[in-house]
Amino acid sequence: MKVKSYIVITISMLSISLISFIDIENETLQISKEYNQIKLAERPNILWLVTEDMGPWLPAFGDSTVLTPNLSRLAEEGIIYPNLYSVSGVCAPSRSAIATGMYPTGMGTNNMRTGSNTEQTGLKKYEGVPSSDVRMVSELLRVNGYYCTNNYKEDYQFRAPCTAWDESSPYAHWRNRKKGQPFYAIFNFTETHESGLFEPYGYRYIETRHYQAGDTSYKWASGRMTEEETSVHLSKNTEFKIPPYLPQNEVTHRDMYKMYNNIVEMDRQVGAVLKQLEDDGLLENTIIFFYGDHGGPLPRQKRLIYDSGLNTPMIIRFPNKQLAASKDNQLISFVDFAPTLLSLAGITPPDYMQGQAFLGDDREIEVRKYIHAAADRFDEVTDCLRAVRDKQFKYIRNYRPEQGYYLPLAYREQIPAMQELLRLRDAGKLDSIQMQWFRKTKPKEELFDCENDPYELNNLADNPDYKEKLMELRTEMDRWIKEIGDQPNLPEAELIEQLWKGSKEQPQTAKPLIEFKDGKITITCATEGASIGYKVIEQGRNVPQSWTVYQKPFGVAKGASLMVKAHRIGYKASQVVKSN
Repeated sequence: MKVKSYIVITISMLSISLISFIDIENETLQISKEYNQIKLAERPNILWLVTEDMGPWLPAFGDSTVLTPNLSRLAEEGIIYPNLYSVSGVCAPSRSAIATGMYPTGMGTNNMRTGSNTEQTGLKKYEGVPSSDVRMVSELLRVNGYYCTNNYKEDYQFRAPCTAWDESSPYAHWRNRKKGQPFYAIFNFTETHESGLFEPYGYRYIETRHYQAGDTSYKWASGRMTEEETSVHLSKNTEFKIPPYLPQNEVTHRDMYKMYNNIVEMDRQVGAVLKQLEDDGLLENTIIFFYGDHGGPLPRQKRLIYDSGLNTPMIIRFPNKQLAASKDNQLISFVDFAPTLLSLAGITPPDYMQGQAFLGDDREIEVRKYIHAAADRFDEVTDCLRAVRDKQFKYIRNYRPEQGYYLPLAYREQIPAMQELLRLRDAGKLDSIQMQWFRKTKPKEELFDCENDPYELNNLADNPDYKEKLMELRTEMDRWIKEIGDQPNLPEAELIEQLWKGSKEQPQTAKPLIEFKDGKITITCATEGASIGYKVIEQGRNVPQSWTVYQKPFGVAKGASLMVKAHRIGYKASQVVKSN
């Protein structure tokens, strides 16, 4: 029987209640019994709805500037998480953490755009190289029987091995799986991305047409729609609460109008995907995640490790609305996603993962006391900052205090509000708060009371009243840096040399070796940690679309041929080996 259509609700219907917490010693929190009462299928479907450059600007999180009926309903039927933090203020390092459960600064994925900007930096293209036991979480799900799809952005600072996905494309969908097969599906929504603030305005054709209609036959059309084609969801006369670090004028107002308009369009696209889930009768068999890939798109948000660059909203809906209309205030980091995903699927997370599961069978009872973040190179400019935050305070260590906070970055300077900031700076018309970002140097240490100073403007590091908190967070940062193998301020050329183990070129995964033993095929690869994918091509049939993850020897029908490929994360993939 089909589930009823996904209907629109208004924010007045949304009521959020607190999940209870128990305070125990040493300021750790222990979640009460609610999570233990959740009932799930043995292998539930899991759907991730991921938007970009997104602060907590939704009615469910206290911002009623615009109505987002689909996300408001999702929040009414699920749990909201206001304290989710990215590991970086930009997408690719953050996505590398999501995909692996590892911190970017420990595996060389911390510098934004490792495969480009070579002309500006003089560096070779490279990829992050985690330890040999690391696998993408989607591969771990695939070997346990899940159908895994990504639609359509990857951006991990390394090439995904062929074993990572059953399909990763603009047309990837759970509808392509085998009957009854559990799925893990990601849909990425880019309308809220920073680039949506640039001229010419307009939504991306592929998302507006493909997501809205659910038409998998729609052919890719690159670029954006014209401003006339773009839907208008709110009045341009809407009043916005402009952050104090931005100019309080019509230029910033225009960018905020576009930002909120993009949020409503994203909500409409989310609703289209959710309707497909309901139309397929899968809503009550699926755990739904919604979250952003880091904080907001405006100046002094994206790329910075203030909360404005790290904090992003998350909603999780369990089947049959379990724990509906509740809120979980625990601290959660992006490195926690991979182990949590496995835990929900009934798979024990591997020991190498640096995050901790916050849901499922392997959920950690003691919740996080700290989250950690870093900022290094962004496109053509390089800085070095590290941050640690508890529930109230954030400590930032600046490894390049001789540099200013603001560094000229061509991509960001396409934002009208950024251009306006620079114009007013040069004219001497910014106030003291707005000028903070343009200071010529920065202190070695900063401490902010994020509860009472949410814009992080008042540095308490030299205030003797906060000495104990400063020492606590400083010690925690030292511990974290040592534990994950971070090397702050390491020249990037030296990082590349380390990742490549002294080689001048990116290492390549060895060709896999195919052997026929005892009536079965065995495949090996000399490169430690390589994932191996294969395709069996039976006579008279087409080549399979996806690569099967090799786990153990297997048999094939007479006359079938084989294609095999190996790939260790961070290395070049091997050559494809074929056998008859």
